[in-house]
Amino acid sequence: MKIILIVVIAILTLNSCKSNKQGVKENFNAPDSIPIGLRIGQRAPEISFKNPNDSIINLSSLKGYYVLIDFWASWCGPCRMENPNVVRSHQKFKDAKFKFGKGYRIFNVSLDANKDAWKKAIEKDQLNWPYHVSDLKSWDSEAAAKYMVNSIPTNWLIDPRGIIIARNLRGPNLDLELEKLITP
Repeated sequence: MKIILIVVIAILTLNSCKSNKQGVKENFNAPDSIPIGLRIGQRAPEISFKNPNDSIINLSSLKGYYVLIDFWASWCGPCRMENPNVVRSHQKFKDAKFKFGKGYRIFNVSLDANKDAWKKAIEKDQLNWPYHVSDLKSWDSEAAAKYMVNSIPTNWLIDPRGIIIARNLRGPNLDLELEKLITP
């Protein structure tokens, strides 16, 4: 009986997955039973705001990727000091082959109120990826409230299904966490 049950579960699992180019099975759909929250193992709350060019970007548009959700601001000294580490992780892992998922992306959420300062900081710090959003409400940001952000920089790493797998990865700790996820 146990063998039949195991076979049935295996067949159902394989049918719900899709194969990537390396033949690894991937399932990017988080079960509805996983609650939305801020703890490791929970689904990350959706974020949907405008980018510097006034186009809406949704966090969920990055489904299938490992994503660093990075809260920061142009006026935040510690954030600006951490940005070189974030840039380094982007350069090192943006084209890496991961065991599961399509790759690695950074989703920056700015707590700026001044759009020009935000745009200048993106350029100056060479945050050369397209996923920058803000509602330009500073500490009154809806995303900051949703993620209970009370200090920056702060971040969450989510898996390709949108499940939180780590948080507050700074300096070399971000690289160490991502290295665990790449294909050897």
